[in-house]
Amino acid sequence: MPMSEQRSKINVPQHVAIIMDGNGRWAKLQGKARLEGHRRGSGKVRDVVSWASDAGVKQISLYAFSTENWARPKMEVAALMTLLATLLPLEISDMNEKGVRLLVLGDTSKFPWLARKAIEKTRKETEHNRTIDLILCLNYGGQQEILEGVRAFCRDWKASGMDDAQLAELSVESFAQKLPREDILPVDLLIRTGGETRISNFHLWDAAYAELYFTDCLWPDFSRDELNKALDDYASRERRFGQTSEQVQGLEPHES
Repeated sequence: MPMSEQRSKINVPQHVAIIMDGNGRWAKLQGKARLEGHRRGSGKVRDVVSWASDAGVKQISLYAFSTENWARPKMEVAALMTLLATLLPLEISDMNEKGVRLLVLGDTSKFPWLARKAIEKTRKETEHNRTIDLILCLNYGGQQEILEGVRAFCRDWKASGMDDAQLAELSVESFAQKLPREDILPVDLLIRTGGETRISNFHLWDAAYAELYFTDCLWPDFSRDELNKALDDYASRERRFGQTSEQVQGLEPHES
């Protein structure tokens, strides 16, 4: 029996993050324009969210547009914005039917008005869904996110008159509250398609203990089988979070 059929619910990642790489290369291999690759890749999102939901995943975040993507040719950026503005509202009915809630991570204030309108409309009309969260990372960068957290902390410091003793009490947990990640869980599994083996400024804070999975499959070709391979690989790993294998397995007592 394939592992995907045996996978225990306790071994399913709660938050899967995906770097959707390979749209342009897929289009080139097909003898098509890059935009066709992006269009095909956009169409893959609905399937992947559905497959992840079927597997028991609670949140799936997609690196849809990074802070560095503004450096791409202006026509390509404009086409991506048009795709977002056009296709996202068309998904609302299906998202509501399947219980998909849209969350957004990143600064969309620089997006064209039609794209911002589409994002807000979809977010508003799906806000009560609870089966699975689709987190679109738009004009997002992990370094920029942490920097925004530092700015928020400094603003609070200045307003509250915090002293050095209070600064010494700053913890990972308290700083995390300054990050713009409301309702977003830590990343358990980070997948990158397209054959590259780097995380490209994605989820730098909340992927601190994520399991990484790289596949040569180009994003438009990503299938349920490819997702199951990643989930099975995740289920086979032992997540220790700094402990020993014996501690995780309960063979060695935890020190008090």
